[in-house]
Amino acid sequence: MKKTLLLLLITALGVVSCDDFLNTEPINKISIKQYYTDEAGLTQALAGVYDQLGSDALYGNGMFLRYNGCTDEGYYARSTVSTGVFVNNFDPTNSDINSLWQSCYLGINRANDLIANVDLPVMDENKRKIILGEAIFLRGYYYFLLVSHFENIPLILTPTTSPNDVYVAQTPMKDVYRQILKDMTDAEEKVSTSTEFGYSSRVSKTVVQGILARVCLQMSGYPMNDATKFADALSWAKKVQTSGEHGLRTTYNSSLTNSAYSQIFINHAQDVYDIKESMWEIDFLGNRSDGNLETGRVGNTNGITMTSAALTQTLGYSYGFIKGTARLYKGYKTGDLRRDWVLTPFTYNNATGAKVPITITTGYGRDCAKWRREFELSSPKNKNHGPINFPVLRYADVLLMIAEAENQVNGPTTIAYDALNQVRRRGFGLNIATASVVADAAAGLSKADFQLAVENERMLELCFEGTRHLDLIRWNKYVSTMNSVGNEIATNGGAQAYGGLGGKNVTARHLVYPIPAKERSVNKKLDQNKDW
Repeated sequence: MKKTLLLLLITALGVVSCDDFLNTEPINKISIKQYYTDEAGLTQALAGVYDQLGSDALYGNGMFLRYNGCTDEGYYARSTVSTGVFVNNFDPTNSDINSLWQSCYLGINRANDLIANVDLPVMDENKRKIILGEAIFLRGYYYFLLVSHFENIPLILTPTTSPNDVYVAQTPMKDVYRQILKDMTDAEEKVSTSTEFGYSSRVSKTVVQGILARVCLQMSGYPMNDATKFADALSWAKKVQTSGEHGLRTTYNSSLTNSAYSQIFINHAQDVYDIKESMWEIDFLGNRSDGNLETGRVGNTNGITMTSAALTQTLGYSYGFIKGTARLYKGYKTGDLRRDWVLTPFTYNNATGAKVPITITTGYGRDCAKWRREFELSSPKNKNHGPINFPVLRYADVLLMIAEAENQVNGPTTIAYDALNQVRRRGFGLNIATASVVADAAAGLSKADFQLAVENERMLELCFEGTRHLDLIRWNKYVSTMNSVGNEIATNGGAQAYGGLGGKNVTARHLVYPIPAKERSVNKKLDQNKDW
């Protein structure tokens, strides 16, 4: 969480700045009471709540590499790996599952501390309200990550101040979701607008609304199956739309790329904020040799393979751990500009750095190429860490949520078609306001067929952005889809046939993660999830 954290501190100290603000480590004070004596202490506490989102377990690496690295979009590209979350072969002792749990609860406890002490400092009341709103939202978001992966979990709403506080029984999933909705709804009334912020790393009113739509859609499907939440999702997503603060990016720098879509991800690499399209980003900064340790591994573990030490400074080192499926590749129709940005159309010559075109058309063997380290501006480039931001919520996602929820509530109306087709047209590089025979979804689709069109479009537009795993679960298609794509890769993948292992390993128990064994060894009140 790079620029966010220092901007919070700078704002508290009355220094005006919006760009290139760096991270600072929390300042240790003698006690909690003394820590919260002034606005600077409170804003540093908020920085700490945000900071956990950028941890390796969450958006620093885990969300796109481990927990979403094996879906129908992509697979873990190492033939020798046969165990772990990467290939859906793990148990409750798995360290990655434990890290997800611990990282979220660390963020929650930091939020609880801030909320409990928010009234201590003497400060501007409007600033206090905004900080409180962000902290409440972030607590709800950490809980959303937990409940959507683990289901019944301990619900802790006060600071942990004693070792005895860790002995907390699980709260039923529906009650956790109820608290999430309460937190986020309360936050929506308190936080600032994205226009007032001018950047995407702090949570704004429309971000809260967009995430509320996401939460409601998750509740509408498996395992909650609360169909009433479709209407709520539609309402929240439409609030984002009618705010007028957001829209699809339709311009690009022709010296760098050939589409507005690819410009989004170049911007992530170059610290260019686009609050209209990229609504909420996890910020990363620097190269770890410039005094800033708030780096991530976006583009390093999930980028185009480039392992030449001599070319690290120009092209950026990347392991290419994630390759796309042929199903994703073939999902893009002729003329869709997204395909050759999402999936690399070339390999690097490790001696010269030349881009060697990939000529095979089966779709197998292409790396995830959404975030390309060659566009990083930091120098020198770090081998394993970088400054590329990761998007949690884009406006394209909001439009697709409108399309899905509108279809579920009212059928495939003009509103649903318009939301879906705007995204599709942009993918083809066309005017998003003009009907297109090439890009638009077929007219006259049934409700069921329109839903399938939305599901497919979410893959094409949002692939590798950490949404697919939970999407497939809420649609109750995770097991069947993963088994299908796993067998497909194993049968047709040739040299990439090993990539089918993760999909073939999936069974019904993988619909929920196990409660970490380490947690259960400490908290005897925790019950293990079914089949684990």
